[in-house]
Amino acid sequence: MGLTTNEAPFIEKARENGELYIVQPYELYSEENHEAWRRLFSRLHSRWLKYANEHFLEGIASLSLNPDQVPRLSDVNRFLEPLTHFKAKPVSGYVPAFMFFDCLRNREFPTTITIRRSDQLDYLPEPDIFHDIAGHVPMHTDPAFADALVRFGDCAHTAADLVGAIPDQQERVRRLTSIITAMARFFWFTVEFGLMNSKAGMRVYGSGLLSSFGEIEHSIESAEVQRFPIQLEWVINQSFEIDHYQPLLFYVENFDHLFQLVDELERWMKQGKLDNVAPGEPGVNAEDLRSFLERPPAGEA
Repeated sequence: MGLTTNEAPFIEKARENGELYIVQPYELYSEENHEAWRRLFSRLHSRWLKYANEHFLEGIASLSLNPDQVPRLSDVNRFLEPLTHFKAKPVSGYVPAFMFFDCLRNREFPTTITIRRSDQLDYLPEPDIFHDIAGHVPMHTDPAFADALVRFGDCAHTAADLVGAIPDQQERVRRLTSIITAMARFFWFTVEFGLMNSKAGMRVYGSGLLSSFGEIEHSIESAEVQRFPIQLEWVINQSFEIDHYQPLLFYVENFDHLFQLVDELERWMKQGKLDNVAPGEPGVNAEDLRSFLERPPAGEA
């Protein structure tokens, strides 16, 4: 039956067994799976050349991705690790927030191994291997971007330490909910849907845009999109919806700028400026809260 999103018995069994970190059973990919990858890669390639930032294009070349078949993560890591010590780490599904950020801190990127159906190429509400490997991972070849992701992982540990010191359970959960919301919004408007004001003009670096045939062009060309220089106070208080093209995007100047913003996010967290962000999406579920509140002590994570 292959490894099609929401139709993969291998993934269902892994979840039933409580297995989050798994191996990539490459032999299970069907011809339809490879055809989906082939079609996605083929139609996006020309748009990458036109709209993607230069670091992404360099990353695609560095990874030597095969445009005709789903990649083996072992091959991806063979090219990726020598560049920034990052590696793709296969998972069976959703990774709770603290665990996800802790992976980034350890230069591991949780990677979905299933791929969308070949007749559903345009939109998928959950990530798949094309989004993760063709959208995210080429950016991980850039040292400055990779370092910003690691700092993001540091922020998660800072958040866990801060709320862990609050004696009142209700207040601990309230503040943690606000902090996770702020972090999720920052991640969304940068790593997932970020733009860069490069020497060549406005370019895309967010993986959600880089893996979307329609939205990558829309994000740059459409008059319906508002594009602003990123301001932390805007981003952490700005809700978003995932089921349509984004009407509001923010741009950075470079990845050193992004790293500085993550530093600032952590400073604001320590100063209590993330404790009362504006309500709204994204929601924070109980599993994400538990992942912070029950994280292993320092040195055991």
